[in-house]
Order: sequence, then C-alpha cells, then structure tokens
Amino acid sequence: MKITILATGKIKEKYFEGALQEYKKRLGRYCKFEITEVADEKTPDNASPAEEDMIRAKEGERLKKYIKSGAYVIALAINGRQVSSEEFADKINKLGINGTSHIIFIIGGSIGLDNKILEMADERLSFSKMTFPHQLMRVILSEQIYRSYRIINKEPYHK
Repeated sequence: MKITILATGKIKEKYFEGALQEYKKRLGRYCKFEITEVADEKTPDNASPAEEDMIRAKEGERLKKYIKSGAYVIALAINGRQVSSEEFADKINKLGINGTSHIIFIIGGSIGLDNKILEMADERLSFSKMTFPHQLMRVILSEQIYRSYRIINKEPYHK
C-alpha cells in the first residue's frame, strides 16, 4: 500500500519536521509513505470571499496535478465525517483488502480546500470541529495512520 499526504504549504518548524520524519520511519515497515507539498498562496488580511475563492482555486490546481487516477482520495475537511481510530484503521485495512494500492490524504492551506478538490475526493474526513494549523495536521494524520497499522496488525500501542 502506498499512502500519500498531499498538503498545501511547507513545514516551517523543525519540531514538526522531526515528528514527520519519525512517523515516516515507523511507517516504513507497513507501507510506502510520502508527503508531497505544493506551494500555498499568501492570503491577505481581511481577504474578501472572492479573493479566498481565487486562492483556493490556485492551490487546488496545484494539488490536482498530484491526484493520481486509481488512488482513493480522502480530503480533510471540517465538515467531513468523524471516525474513531479503530474505524480509521478498518477503513485503511478494507481499502487494501479490496485492492486499493494508493490512498491520498489531502490537507488544504490556511483557508481550506477548493470545492473542485472536495468534489474529486472519494470521501471527506474531519478530525474535529476545531481548526488545527495545517502543519500540525500533518503530524496528527501521520500518527493516526501509524496507529491504524498497529491496530490492523494487532500490535500494542498506547491508548
């Protein structure tokens, strides 16, 4: 199984990068794991809804280039479905059993994902009704993917 986190923007803090490298190392025994970044657009303070739509559209065009046909696409969105860690693991496991060889998780920039990207997704997932910085979300998602593989393989992991 190949799992890609497709994310808008660069990681700027070393502690986030360190955490991501650790999860990449841990996940190496379970799947091919990668993080692909696309450039984000500068969002001016007090941007109008039209300006925000334009920014999301530009970022969306960049993201679209990396969405491979045949991959199962999960967009992270605040209005997505919330699941437990066990349900998340079950989803990853069932996708693999049913022949999916590539899962792409998409994380938008600071103002979210373009509607065209949301429409392309096979499903939308939310980790909370709260908003998280997109850099931190990469770490949280990576940890949950790792936790999923531990659950799938019935290996111990703290609860």
